[in-house]
Amino acid sequence: MTREQAVVPAPATWPGIAGDLVLAVFLGTVGLLYSSLALLAGALYAAYDVAVGVAARLSVPGKRRIRLAGSSTNLATPEPLPAIFFSVFLLMGTVQLWIAAITDMVEGDATPPETFVLAAVLLSMALHETLFQVKLRLTRRRSNQELQQIVEKHRHALFSSVVVLAGVFGALAGQAWEVPVLAYLDPVAAILVALHVMLQVYRLVRRSIYGPVRTEVREEDASTFIETVQRVHGVITVDDLKAQENGHYVTVTAKISVNPKLTVMEANDIANRAKMLLLNRFSHVTDVRIQVGPYEAGYPYKSNTDADSDLPNLLQ
Repeated sequence: MTREQAVVPAPATWPGIAGDLVLAVFLGTVGLLYSSLALLAGALYAAYDVAVGVAARLSVPGKRRIRLAGSSTNLATPEPLPAIFFSVFLLMGTVQLWIAAITDMVEGDATPPETFVLAAVLLSMALHETLFQVKLRLTRRRSNQELQQIVEKHRHALFSSVVVLAGVFGALAGQAWEVPVLAYLDPVAAILVALHVMLQVYRLVRRSIYGPVRTEVREEDASTFIETVQRVHGVITVDDLKAQENGHYVTVTAKISVNPKLTVMEANDIANRAKMLLLNRFSHVTDVRIQVGPYEAGYPYKSNTDADSDLPNLLQ
């Protein structure tokens, strides 16, 4: 009997993808019309969000799965073909943006954007925050891990937006204060955001090909999880426990032993209490899988050969 919490990340919803696409088109159009490389970089990152969402939607559930060590559950991973296809176009845009930004800086042709560009950046940040809240509402009934993935993705997007805002605002401030060197903040911001996009694209391709990167946590951390599970009433022994890191999050897989005379429902309840205790006590633990087995040591429980004995069980 196995008690599990699903961790298969559901693909991004189409409304979220459509919102990211509108945001990318808006930033790209304003960036081209008003010659702001920083705004074009923001559009490139919004296009990356669209590519991630579409690649996830095009993945066929169950076709490619990664097996976790010590677990009978498989995790679906994005199909590599769509991810690589979109990554090529994103990398081409990144390289072109780098060339344009470096050319402007070398030739001294960096000009501050117009005031409307700053308004467009602020508007795009407001729209992005609205999309984030919509995505949270659409995924609030799914796993904690997926919600935290959305939050982490929002943090990366917010970092890019802040860099774009700093570049545009700095260039406008340089024009107002008559400091021409501050005009270079716009192409510098474009280079930084483009580098951020390239790093995210690399992680997307790596995750789609090799699956999520997981490492075993330290032995002392695993022992803390074992001690926590052993405190649950009804758990006799923790036969095996594996904890794996996936970025900032941890997945725990454990095998426990309970009184062999308990019913399936009672054993299931013990496993559920152990799972909830780990999830509530450790905020970085986002997934717990617990497999329940009968305790086979004999005393103080009845053995398999003593089925006719009327001796009471230890746990009543």
